[in-house]
Amino acid sequence: MGVVVQNIDRVDLDTVDRLARSGTSTVSEAQGRTGCMKPYMRPVYPGAAIAGNAVTVSVPPADNWMIHVVVEQCQEGDIPVIAPTSGSDAGYFGDLFATALKYRGVRGLIIEAGCRDIAELRNMEFPVWSRYVHGTGTVKETPGSVNIPIVCAGVTVHPGDVIVADDDGVCVVPHAAAAAVRDQAMAREEKEARNRARFAAGELGLDVYGMREQLAEKGLKYI
Repeated sequence: MGVVVQNIDRVDLDTVDRLARSGTSTVSEAQGRTGCMKPYMRPVYPGAAIAGNAVTVSVPPADNWMIHVVVEQCQEGDIPVIAPTSGSDAGYFGDLFATALKYRGVRGLIIEAGCRDIAELRNMEFPVWSRYVHGTGTVKETPGSVNIPIVCAGVTVHPGDVIVADDDGVCVVPHAAAAAVRDQAMAREEKEARNRARFAAGELGLDVYGMREQLAEKGLKYI
């Protein structure tokens, strides 16, 4: 039997939006090179960059019934994160679901399974990160659960965690760490901006990062 948890704690959207500006790679670095989903989670079209609060969905293989259920639980700034209980490449999600979710202010979708209607999703600017693109459909036979902890593409996701997604993939920021990671990401961006200016002026990373002495200590010799 499935369960739907209706009330979850969400991160404020100012914090979420700032994490979106930092992007997946910077956010992952800011939290100690953690949080990135498996690299097979790819955007179904390039160029989108979003962040939002995770609404988690556990679904049976090749059964999209619970996606109908989760639409009702979504609100402005959310991103459903969907993982099947066993591997499935079926096309769970398409433009009709996207239309319903977009009306509710949902920013995109993460699914460790199949997505379809890619041209329509691109035209309506509803981004999806999925493991597969596949036209095969699904059934509606078996309940799953909404807003329980799940594992999606190798990362544990709790409802209310922040999802950051762009062309580099998908990163999960734990709810309790969101503000700290935001601040660390901003500091990292400021440092990178200074270093970028030095590289643009012709300096080498060996000198910018003070690597020469460390390399010598590790035994590197120039001959």
